[in-house]
Amino acid sequence: MEDIQRRIIELEVEHRDLDAVIDIMARDTTHEELQLRRLKKRKLQLKDQTTLLKMQLIPDIPA
Repeated sequence: MEDIQRRIIELEVEHRDLDAVIDIMARDTTHEELQLRRLKKRKLQLKDQTTLLKMQLIPDIPA
């Protein structure tokens, strides 16, 4: 459980860092469009991974 929580924190930090980089690149008119798309895709992957890990922490609810 602690490993999952630690991994979630790592993913969230990377997600925030990518968000900052994407914001800076979006304001710069000389940025590489392909690189920006790749960063956005990675950011979405991080969000998906974080969501899956958080779901593992939630106990199953009996039907």
